[in-house]
Amino acid sequence: MADRDKGPRKVTSFDVARVAGVSRAAVSRAFTPDASVSPKTREKVYQAAKELGYRVNYLARSLTNKRSDLVGLVAAGLDNPFRTLQIEHLARALLARNFRPILLPTSPEADTSTVIGQLLHYAVSGVIVTSDAPPTEICEQCAAEGVPIVLINKGDDIPFVDRIISDDRMAGHLAASHLIDSGVRKPAVMAASAISYTARRRSEAFVARCKQLGVEAEFLHVRINDYRSGYDAAGELAASGIDGLFCANDYMACGVVDRIMQGRGRDDAPPLAIIGHDDIPQASWSAYELTTIRQPCDLQAEQTVDLLMSRIAEPDLTARVEFTPVTLIERRTA
Repeated sequence: MADRDKGPRKVTSFDVARVAGVSRAAVSRAFTPDASVSPKTREKVYQAAKELGYRVNYLARSLTNKRSDLVGLVAAGLDNPFRTLQIEHLARALLARNFRPILLPTSPEADTSTVIGQLLHYAVSGVIVTSDAPPTEICEQCAAEGVPIVLINKGDDIPFVDRIISDDRMAGHLAASHLIDSGVRKPAVMAASAISYTARRRSEAFVARCKQLGVEAEFLHVRINDYRSGYDAAGELAASGIDGLFCANDYMACGVVDRIMQGRGRDDAPPLAIIGHDDIPQASWSAYELTTIRQPCDLQAEQTVDLLMSRIAEPDLTARVEFTPVTLIERRTA
C-alpha cells in the first residue's frame, strides 16, 4: 500500500538505455544536439523514450555541465507591439538553434540586481538585451561571470559585448527625404530622445538630412516613446503649422493618427504627412495605413543569435557591431 501511495516511479535515462539496448552515454548523446551518435542508435533511443514517456531534465543537465541551454531575453516596454514581435522572432531563432529562451521583463525603474541574480541562478548560456532595457550593470556583471551577451539597439560600448543596431541614420534620412520630396515645408520629429539611443539617433539623422535639403526641422520632445505620448502631443499639432512628422516609432505614430483623425471620416487623409518606424502589424491596418520605416525583426533576430553563438564558441573575441538594414514602406499617411 505504501508503494502505491508514492505514485509511479519516474522514468530515467537508465530505463531508456535498457529498453533501447544501448549505454546510458548513448542516450545522453542522442538528446544532445550535434553530438556524435549514429542515426540508428538515435532512432532506437527516441523510440524507447516515447514508449516509456521519458523527458530530458534540461535543468538537471545544466547543473552537471555548469551551463544550461537557456538564453535570457531581457526586455522592457512590452506594451509596444514591436517589442512583442521582436521577442517572438528572437525566441524562434533561439529554438531553431536548440536554445531555450527565458524572458525576464524589466523596466528603467527595476532593480537590476534581481535580473542579474535570475540570469546567473539559471546558469544561462547567454543573454540578449533589447533596446529599452537598462543594460550597463547587467552586462558588466554577466561579462564578469563569463556569460556571453548581445545588445540590440543599444549604444553602450562594453568590452566583449556584441551589438546589433538598426540603421537609424538611414531611417532618419529616408524619412526626411520622403517628406521633403512630398512637398513638406515645416517638418518635425517626435521622440523621447533623452531615454532612447535609437530615438536619439533617428531624430538627429532626420534633422541633419532636413538641413541638408534646405529645411529646418522642429524637435517635439515627449517623455516616453509610446502611444499615449503620441496621442497627447498630437493635440498641439494643429496650431503649430507642422505639415510633416516623423515619429521615433510606429506605436507613438498610431497615437498621433488617432488624435488628429478624431471627427474625420475613415477615408480622409490625415491633415499632415506622418511617417513612423518599425512597421508593426498595426501600421498596415486600414485605420492607420501608416507610412513607415521597416526594421526587419526576422533578420535582426538571426543576426543576434549568430553573434551570440559565435561569442559562446569564442568568448575572447573583440566586441563587434553589426547593422540591420531598413527600408521605406509607403502607405496612405505620407
